[in-house]
Order: sequence, then C-alpha cells, then structure tokens
Amino acid sequence: MTYQPAANRYENMEYRRCGNSGLKLSAFSLGLWHNFGENSDFENSRNLMKTAFDNGITHFDLANNYGPPPGSAEECLGKILKLDFKNHRDEMIISSKAGYTMWDGPYGDWGSKKYLISSLDQSLKRMDLEYVDIFYHHRPDPETPLEETMAALNLIVQQGKALYVGISNYRPAEAEKAFKLLKEMGTPCLIHQPKYSMFERWVEDGLLDLLGKEQVGCIPFSPLAQGLLTDKYLNGIPADSRVATSGQFLKADHITKERLDKILALNNIAKERGQKLAQMALAWILRDERVTSVLIGSSKPEQILDSIKALENTTFSSAELEKINLILK
Repeated sequence: MTYQPAANRYENMEYRRCGNSGLKLSAFSLGLWHNFGENSDFENSRNLMKTAFDNGITHFDLANNYGPPPGSAEECLGKILKLDFKNHRDEMIISSKAGYTMWDGPYGDWGSKKYLISSLDQSLKRMDLEYVDIFYHHRPDPETPLEETMAALNLIVQQGKALYVGISNYRPAEAEKAFKLLKEMGTPCLIHQPKYSMFERWVEDGLLDLLGKEQVGCIPFSPLAQGLLTDKYLNGIPADSRVATSGQFLKADHITKERLDKILALNNIAKERGQKLAQMALAWILRDERVTSVLIGSSKPEQILDSIKALENTTFSSAELEKINLILK
C-alpha cells in the first residue's frame, strides 16, 4: 500500500526560522546516526521516518559515515525515499556531512576540497538525490586552511549540490572565522550543529552568543546525552539499552553514582512539571530562542511521539532553572 502522510501533519509542530535565512526547520529533526544502518530492521527504519513525517518533522539528518557500515544510513534513506516519499521530496529537508573518516588513504577524511566534493558526490549517489538541502563540514581540520574548506562549501552550493551549508563541532573562534569567510564568498553559513545537553554545556561559553549575534541557526545533537537524560537508567542498565548492546558511545562507567543522583534529581523536577525526564531535557534546550531545532534519535516510533510532547511546555520559571543549575553544578 502506498504511504499517505497524515493530512494534519503540520498542525501541531512548531517551525522556527533558521538564523537570518528564509528557511524554517521543525523544532525536532530526526537524526539517522543510529537505527538506519545495514544491520537495522528496514521496516522499523521506514516506520521511524513515517512517524516523524506524519507528526510534522520535516528535517532528516545524516552524515557520510553513518551506519554501520559507513554509508549504509544514506543508502537506507535512499530506499525509503524511493518507496515512501518520492512525491514529498519538496516537503523535506535532507542534510548530510563530511569530515570524519570515510575511506582509506589521504583523501577520505578531514576537510580538503578533494574530500568534501568527492564525499558529497558519493552521498548523493547513495541517496539517489540531485542535491541535499544542507551540507555540513562535520569537524574542523587542523591541517587544511579554513579558507580551502569554506571555499569547498561555497563551490558545492554554486554547483547546485546543496542549497545551504553548515558546520558542526566548531568552537567559537573557529566558527566566527568560518562565518566571516562564507559571508565574504556569498554563501552565508546557515546553521551550526554542536553537541549540547544538560550534561554538555560548552556552547554556553560563547558559541550561543556568537550564533545569536551572527544570526546563524543552531541544531544541537545528543540532547539526551546518549540516553542518560531519560528514565531508561533510573533503575539500572536495561538489557536493550545502548550501554548493554554496544557500549561504543555510552559506556557503563559513565553512569556513576554522582551522575545517577543528578538524573534522579532532574527526574523529580520533570515530574513536578508533568513531563518525563527526556521531555524536560528537550524542552530545556528549546527554551532558548537561538536554538532552531533539536536532533533526536529513535529506535522506536513511540519515542518520537514522546519527544514531540516536550513542545507542550518549553517555558521554565526562574526557580526551576535555578534548581536545575544547582543540580548540574
């Protein structure tokens, strides 16, 4: 049966303007970092995409190396687009990135023009797309001149392979220089994708202020600290958790007694707000008007629905924020 998106899909989602552009992003974006690789259940991946789209999520975020193996998440998306979304491409924002190791040899990593152009060409083939909406440089390259990397992003837009460009994992000083270079080239930076959560707050030390001043969008990733900011670990490590099943990005020794005490205290505040811990953690990020969208990952469709409920209350009293800050110190 041909997929028919929900007719009311745009009614309950919030859309925020991305920096000083004409583009609006859904307050939540679906990241395909996990659960879209070669070993993932394909029908589940399709259901995740459909659930997101049915509920107003229009932005789907990838990178060349997402999988595993690298590239397989983009291949998965390409298949899903062909099966379910071929009539809805113009309602979707598809993004990808390059900057981490993708293939062997000196041209498959970092930030050279050679790597970025080649990588995006490969990504487009995997997804069977003519262009991506947003293309990011995934991390700064200490050996390639920033001028070369930004010139590659500018060229990609001129070639029609991306509509907008962004950067990810750049610190404030690097980001400010990148913004200046791109603006001078006539391809302003649309968005910055940093790691940001209640447990990872480095963006508050200058980056958010810079993004506000330069009118560049912000789309945090890992907003739930790889699942720590959920109710998943309140009573130990469940057998189907990321810690138990892979342990690659979140390890058991990350769940210390001190960290668990903070999670429990935050959970109590969430209960007082009538929210789950994950919903409060997402709302806490979205309370800042400089944040355009928050990237969520999901292994089950119901997790997407749960996350979206955070939009029901993104306002925090000064007393709540003070309590949260005391816990996080």
